[in-house]
Amino acid sequence: MNENADLGDEAGRIVAWQCIGCGRLEGPQPCVGVCQDRKVTLVAADAYDAVLARLREAEARLATLESLARRMALSTPRNGEWERSFRALQVEALRVMREAARAVNIA
Repeated sequence: MNENADLGDEAGRIVAWQCIGCGRLEGPQPCVGVCQDRKVTLVAADAYDAVLARLREAEARLATLESLARRMALSTPRNGEWERSFRALQVEALRVMREAARAVNIA
């Protein structure tokens, strides 16, 4: 699995209140007396989830393409069978490309 597989689990989510007028965010926490304010960049959870879903879909498509490339690179057709092997890989490549195009059109 790749390094982004558990990205959704690693993202620290903070539940906060947002003013519908000015956009102010407030997430009350008990102060332990050593607090410092720091500027942070926030992303709406639904936007983050949408990007994460697209990332996972892209990773799945990439894995399919890598599998096809691996078969192309590592396969050695039997004598007299190169054309049949090539045609089979060509059919597979066209199927993968159609599925990728369909996934992009759906997203």
